[in-house]
Amino acid sequence: MTPASTGASTSVGAVASVSSAAPPPVRASRMSPGGPGYRRMSLALFLAGVATFALLYSTQALLPLISGDFAVSASDASWTVSAATGGLALFVLPMSALSERFGRRTVMTVSLAVAVTVGLLVPFAPSLVALVALRALQGAALAGLPASATAYLAEEVTPKALVTAIGLFVAGNSVGGMSGRVITGWVAQEWGWRVAVGVIGLIAVACAVAFRLLLPAPRHFRPGSLRPRVLAGTVRRHLANPLLRRLFAIGALFMTVFGGVYTVIGYRLTEAPFSLPQGVVGSVFLVYLVGTVSASAAGRLVGRLGRRGALYAGGGTTAVGLVLSLAGSLPVVLLGLVLITAGFFAGHAVASSAVGKTADEGRAQAAALYQSAYYVGSSAGSTAGALAFHAGGWAGTVAVGLVAVAGVAAITLAGTRAAARAAVLRPA
Repeated sequence: MTPASTGASTSVGAVASVSSAAPPPVRASRMSPGGPGYRRMSLALFLAGVATFALLYSTQALLPLISGDFAVSASDASWTVSAATGGLALFVLPMSALSERFGRRTVMTVSLAVAVTVGLLVPFAPSLVALVALRALQGAALAGLPASATAYLAEEVTPKALVTAIGLFVAGNSVGGMSGRVITGWVAQEWGWRVAVGVIGLIAVACAVAFRLLLPAPRHFRPGSLRPRVLAGTVRRHLANPLLRRLFAIGALFMTVFGGVYTVIGYRLTEAPFSLPQGVVGSVFLVYLVGTVSASAAGRLVGRLGRRGALYAGGGTTAVGLVLSLAGSLPVVLLGLVLITAGFFAGHAVASSAVGKTADEGRAQAAALYQSAYYVGSSAGSTAGALAFHAGGWAGTVAVGLVAVAGVAAITLAGTRAAARAAVLRPA
């Protein structure tokens, strides 16, 4: 994201603050590694990422148990995941608009508070329909987190540190996704899926409280307009930007792979030839730690390969992992999951940070459009992956993933060619 000279949101109708004293230079007042507030900010958003993914995917590792409890198919049970990600995708843009008016920290705090409250109600769902409805509400509440966090970082962190800072937030996502699935797997094996999701709800409460206590107050936020015409104009300009459109599509396709693989993997590993118990299946999600590393290293990867090179690397790593996961050997399948996870989190961190650098106005709206596409991809991947598994087994799920990775490669190639044409036309 190219920051404005004031370091503030450039939405139409922004209200400039007036101070009798001369403000410090913008770059000097922004947070950077080793500087004041950076560690607190990093830990706060890391914990927000943990809570977001732990809640959002709290039922994913438990789908076989939910299927058995409610006597439904894998594709029906998968709606407990798709409803949450779909609710987030649907509400992320409106929530980003609220963050432009009322502040990033305020919206993130309220969103987490509502989401953890719903999370404590989920274990008591009397039917699959009620469970899906609660999960959709939870996803809608969580919609205030991703776009607001990205906008907060773009405004409060120095440009050179932005990719690394967003990578840490994404790393929090990976830790939340991993810990949520591992914990639910072992707890559910002893006490059932309801107790398992209740434990995740309590962990999320602790993360939410720590987040609010740690996150520094914003210094560069300026409230913008909530007028529909202004917001619609900002959204239209973002959608008219070819680079942003490509980045939105890349985020959706990466998440289609990830959503499909991790929605179905529990079914595959509990069935022959592996026949693993629920606790062991939950432990498989420890491979998310690889995502923590790859997301955190995204900035260095872009520094070496460039943005498009990093996207090619992420897509290629994911594709190799998908092919390896077809093996009948458990160690090879696990290696495949490691590569899928590493490639996905690297690609996601690169694409989401590129959105932040590309948009020069309406930071929250640009991030929201990316997150909306991203979670639409998650919902589509969860549903398509489950349907493909039902129709053709694991090979069907892998085929869905490979088609999505091919889409990432094609879009990135189109961007490479567009950049080459622009370089030729640029005057010397």
